[in-house]
Amino acid sequence: MALVPNWSAGAAVTNDPTVDAATRATFQKLADAVFTDRTEVLVDGAEKTGTRHTSGFSGSVRMSGGQTRLQSSALGELRARKARLAELGEKYSAGSTKVTLDATRVTGRSARVAVTETTTLTYDKPAAKGPRTTGFQAHHELTFQADRSGDWQLTGIKDTDDGYLAVNQVAAPSVARARTTAADDGPPDAPRASTSWPARSNPKNTTTGAYDYKAMVAYATKYWNHYNPDYPDFNGEGAGGDCTNFVSQTLKAGGWKHVPGYTNDFHKWFGTADIQSDSFVGVNEFSWFALSSKRVTPLADVYQADIGDVIQMDFNRDGSKDHTMVVTYRDRYGTPYVTYHSTNTYNRSVASLVASYPNAYFYAYRT
Repeated sequence: MALVPNWSAGAAVTNDPTVDAATRATFQKLADAVFTDRTEVLVDGAEKTGTRHTSGFSGSVRMSGGQTRLQSSALGELRARKARLAELGEKYSAGSTKVTLDATRVTGRSARVAVTETTTLTYDKPAAKGPRTTGFQAHHELTFQADRSGDWQLTGIKDTDDGYLAVNQVAAPSVARARTTAADDGPPDAPRASTSWPARSNPKNTTTGAYDYKAMVAYATKYWNHYNPDYPDFNGEGAGGDCTNFVSQTLKAGGWKHVPGYTNDFHKWFGTADIQSDSFVGVNEFSWFALSSKRVTPLADVYQADIGDVIQMDFNRDGSKDHTMVVTYRDRYGTPYVTYHSTNTYNRSVASLVASYPNAYFYAYRT
């Protein structure tokens, strides 16, 4: 689902003839080159020394000197991330990135270009019945500046999804503002989960019981990048985005029942097209409801999570959780894979999250 700003989609303003269809196409191609370089640096054998897709751009549309240095820094950070992934047993054998141009807005000699990136990474030596790929959609805004000769230089890249980074992104994640409650509200504190691998065994029965875990996985698989119109979409609505709303929908599909009441009462949980409780859409409120209702039990280690379980993250360790994900697969080596919104991501391994956010706090809940 593309997030297109309130600009003239796919077109420049009519009074700037320098941004014609060919120039817009080159904007798109340069954006594709930027993110393809970032993807390929994570893939074994894909990056060739001294060769970048972005190096082929010069003349009328090219990288600025400052942006070239930032790209080099980003690739260096991603090389370090690749090494951390390898230490946790994760490698990619192939990668594919495609960038589409959603909108262009020109003001004088400045142009803002909204694009959607769709990236797929192929796991090296995947389990026989496990996911062979992980994929995501991310949205970005690129800034171009025209010089005195009328040539356009890429001067800035901003990730525009709410909060949560893809494996080939390097900017600091946005965080939710810490919430406070009255002393007598008594919201329960979730214990932090370890990120030690391998974790002590904590098997889960996924075939019997109150919930249909296969239905949860089926729902998450269907709607990870195709939002269910029966619910509102909170991506683009500020820090937090649509992640908890999506996980709540997934749990509901697997048998979680509504608990109606006031929207701001964390003991209640409900969500429809017209109204949602804070616990249905809020990261911290979900944790408070899930624990106080005893619909979940905390897990000691994030690697103990199994399908239908929930994992949350606090990126900056400020005590306010920032992101919610649902487990949609667990491989034979004991690694869970999560699916989530904002940025829309399918079957991303927990090892990738730990490698990408080594300083984050993690929380894991058995459903």
